[in-house]
Amino acid sequence: MTPRSTVPPSPSPNGIRRVRHLLILAGSLIAATAGAQGDSVAISHDDPRIGLRAGYNDAAEVARNMELVGHGARPQNFGNAQNLGDFAFLNGDLAFKGNLAFQGGFNGFQVWDISNPKSPTLRTSFVCPGGQGDPSIYKNLLFFSVEETRGRVDCGGQGVTDTVSAERFRGVRIFDISDLDHPKQVAAVQTCRGSHTHTLVIDPNDPENVYIYVSGTSVVRSGAELAGCSRGASLTDTTTSLFRIDIIQVPVAAPQNARVVNSPRIFADSAGAIAGLWQGGAHGEGTQTTSQTNQCHDITVYSAIGLAAGACSGNGILLDIHDPVHPKRIAAVIDPNFAYWHSATFNNDGTKVLFSDEWGGGMAPRCRATDKLTWGADAIFYRTGDKLTPAGHYKLPVVQTDQENCVAHNGSLIPVPGRDIMTQAWYQGGVSVFDFTDAAHPKEIAFFDRGPMDATKLLLGGEWGTYWYNGYIYASEI
Repeated sequence: MTPRSTVPPSPSPNGIRRVRHLLILAGSLIAATAGAQGDSVAISHDDPRIGLRAGYNDAAEVARNMELVGHGARPQNFGNAQNLGDFAFLNGDLAFKGNLAFQGGFNGFQVWDISNPKSPTLRTSFVCPGGQGDPSIYKNLLFFSVEETRGRVDCGGQGVTDTVSAERFRGVRIFDISDLDHPKQVAAVQTCRGSHTHTLVIDPNDPENVYIYVSGTSVVRSGAELAGCSRGASLTDTTTSLFRIDIIQVPVAAPQNARVVNSPRIFADSAGAIAGLWQGGAHGEGTQTTSQTNQCHDITVYSAIGLAAGACSGNGILLDIHDPVHPKRIAAVIDPNFAYWHSATFNNDGTKVLFSDEWGGGMAPRCRATDKLTWGADAIFYRTGDKLTPAGHYKLPVVQTDQENCVAHNGSLIPVPGRDIMTQAWYQGGVSVFDFTDAAHPKEIAFFDRGPMDATKLLLGGEWGTYWYNGYIYASEI
């Protein structure tokens, strides 16, 4: 389930002094205070997050070095009161523009006016089912990921029943949002595996176009539905739609002409074999079983230094993107503690890359006392040129219950000069802010958490992603 915002080229001069609040949308906003002292990364058994009262709207809450200052309630047409964990209505990731926060999701997107972060208001919502609704924004264009087979070209909610249908849409939608009351779909670029996530790439040498790196993780559609798609799973099948990403070129002045311009084989080995990285499986006794590297879940770009980091199921990779249409893999790493490489984050100067592992797919309790601190965690690497060297791990340092889905998920940097600080969502593990300036010894410095959705069973819930924006941390609650 799913960051990839481009890292700012330089830290904010105001730094952590402005990070004082948390806001949760369709579910809150949080902040961390300046000068907070770090806690040990070792698991804590004497922590106020332990034993919190369960509840849907009335769960007990606790925070340290943060305070909850705002909350936006879920619109009625973006939820199922009869099934609180209904996948069809999950909220997803966030994107920002001015005083607006765009919240993507499996049922469409919501736009929140955050002019007053302590009182966010719903500006508009747009129903367009298809999951998982990963959003990004460039000027007046909203890009929106669709991967499910129920997605329709016309955004209808009736789904698609035929096995092969011209009505089905799986790929990246492009909306003109210059009139927020009437968002207009101006393009819908189909891809073979749909778009689980996507990454906006801005080439400083090409102002006429922007590029979208598409990460597809779903099943490959039939070639009868979209020409060129191939379900071949053989490691030697060079026609397969696996083992690649798709790159969409979007002319800024004519977004309706957006199209796929390349599908690079970024996992190929030096001999050209397309399945050149991890083949899937365990690494030995006591290790994780790691997914095969035939897809990227998420890619984070740092255009200012011409690099991208990809979290690609079985590997973490580093890409040279100076030519955004033809990215080249320059490094690949593996960690026997990782089940599924999920997301990547650069620090501000690009000397570190943090990869996250979504062990259990975000739907399982993976922060229990019996779960290893290096499983379902973050792995931090030093970057020197095209080399990635392992430095340390970070995991939520408090035990969660069997009733709480919990694992490392989406987050972002908090721009603080001279320090590497990140806010991260852990689903029902809440929000954790940690300092990884010393990459070998990351320390939690702030947190927000509430009790489980239900005291007797696991109901899917919690924070999908947390993002620092203009002095606040915004959380998207699924």
